[in-house]
Amino acid sequence: MTGLDRLDQRGRLRVLVVDDERPALDELTYLLGADDRVGEVIACQSATEGLRILREREVDCVFLDIQMPGLTGLELAEVLGRFKQPPPVVFVTAHEQHAVDAFDLHAVDYVLKPVRPERLAEAVRRVLGGTSPQPAAAGAQIAVERGGVTRFVDRGDITHVEAQGDYARLHTTGGDSYLVRVPLATLEEDWAEAGFHRIHRSLLVALGHVTEVRTDAGRTSVVVGGATGGTELPVSRRHTRALRDVLVRRARAGG
Repeated sequence: MTGLDRLDQRGRLRVLVVDDERPALDELTYLLGADDRVGEVIACQSATEGLRILREREVDCVFLDIQMPGLTGLELAEVLGRFKQPPPVVFVTAHEQHAVDAFDLHAVDYVLKPVRPERLAEAVRRVLGGTSPQPAAAGAQIAVERGGVTRFVDRGDITHVEAQGDYARLHTTGGDSYLVRVPLATLEEDWAEAGFHRIHRSLLVALGHVTEVRTDAGRTSVVVGGATGGTELPVSRRHTRALRDVLVRRARAGG
């Protein structure tokens, strides 16, 4: 994220927090105010009031609830997207089912309630321009945790990635899966050059592991290979044409 040129003289953020529930608003205001990277927190209890503030004052980012009476958080984010210089948006909500819509609106992050201080700190880091700690090279190793043990998984062994709220589940050729605290939309962007492609609102597939494309009664699916015999994954109608195009291009390019 770039363009945060309105930071205070100490380089700290001016943050607007919008949440219709007073306890949640107070908690988020307190946690952000305790962060050394935040200089000022402006709080309000409706998206309509938030929009008024944004038209009158400059802020560096907006922490926004989704389900609110009247104008919702998603609707406010759509309005902000039409600003000449829209502020980065972090959604903070108890409802994980809105994650795909949120990232379609180019949200910087999507934090689930109850908010943990360390998770909120990560959201602030992303606003300031940090990237998810994911390796860029196609053959890189990814650190994952399971049962208190950190393991290193080769990204080349990952067949597909499944969205699970604030997290993503990595599925490997050996049939194992690992949960990482990174949204699917972030992985989609960071891993595009490594051959990962969106096929469904909740799925990325590693194109190099696709062994079959199936069509039945107008519905498309792909099969990714693996030691366990392969897994069939649905392809949404929205993503079918783009998937076929990219597979054809890869085939013409020799992989």
